[in-house]
Amino acid sequence: MIISSAFWIGFLILIVVLLALDMFVFHKKGEIVNVKKALWLSLFWISLALLFNLFVYVIFGKEPALEFFTAYVIEKSLSIDNLFVFILIFSSFKIHPRYQHDVLFWGILGALIFRAIFIFAGIALIERFAWVMYLFGAFLVFTGIKMVVDLIKEKEKNQTGDEKDMNKNRFVKFLRKVFPMTDDMSVHRFFKRIDGRLYATPFFLALLVIEMTDLVFAVDSIPAVLAVSTNMFIVYTSNIFAILGLRSLYFALRGVMDYFYYLKYALSAILIFIGTKMTLNHYAHEHDASFYIATTTSLLVILVLIVVSIFASVVRSKQLEKEIKEN
Repeated sequence: MIISSAFWIGFLILIVVLLALDMFVFHKKGEIVNVKKALWLSLFWISLALLFNLFVYVIFGKEPALEFFTAYVIEKSLSIDNLFVFILIFSSFKIHPRYQHDVLFWGILGALIFRAIFIFAGIALIERFAWVMYLFGAFLVFTGIKMVVDLIKEKEKNQTGDEKDMNKNRFVKFLRKVFPMTDDMSVHRFFKRIDGRLYATPFFLALLVIEMTDLVFAVDSIPAVLAVSTNMFIVYTSNIFAILGLRSLYFALRGVMDYFYYLKYALSAILIFIGTKMTLNHYAHEHDASFYIATTTSLLVILVLIVVSIFASVVRSKQLEKEIKEN
């Protein structure tokens, strides 16, 4: 599938327009985004992604459209894990809800650039060294298993009453040594001049941690999406549409994230499945084997895992609420 420069230029113009709308029309500076508005905006971003998916189907055909949708679902589901971290970051640095959108906006803007670099590098590696697919597959399986192990450890820590604090993170401690910092948040700016010297504020610290968090998650999500397609246009556009709606999804779900108890287990299972699929499919391609996991099968497995995890989480939450009332 050959993509002309006109499609790339058109897509980049579309993204610039959407970012401008999001920053200057959909949100007012210092506005606290309520759940109702966040839900409507989430619906808007999802609908926009589906419309673009339809465009891909009309212009490029069924298979690229299916690849786009599958890649979008994978990136969207894996990016939900970011939301848990966003809550922790804003809580640790005491960022008021009215300023969280602005920090996330600049964080997402940086993610758009870094994702392009990661995707380009990943595809270039695959085209030059086909065996890299095995490494990507093994890495995804390892990451999925590690995620389960970390979840078990985290559960044990929560039982002992230990809570995470981003201020104790090594990266945060490093940033505090590199940049002169002030805890003054009286003015909503990334930097503040005090006695003629420029200091970084907690807003800037939160932004850098969000950027680093996205880079870490991209290491997982990009190889996962590359298991579906190695077409730069399909991979990048699906990634961008998933990321664009991430802010609205955060504000829509931040109050109910505790209800998604089993979601992370589903995400770990998705990573293990995709890593296995990537390895098996590449082996089949290299050795002309008949066994092959189709994109439609991958999509169904991913959707089932997500739906089952959410259903199980809701049932668990209702049981806990019932036990609390009885006690």
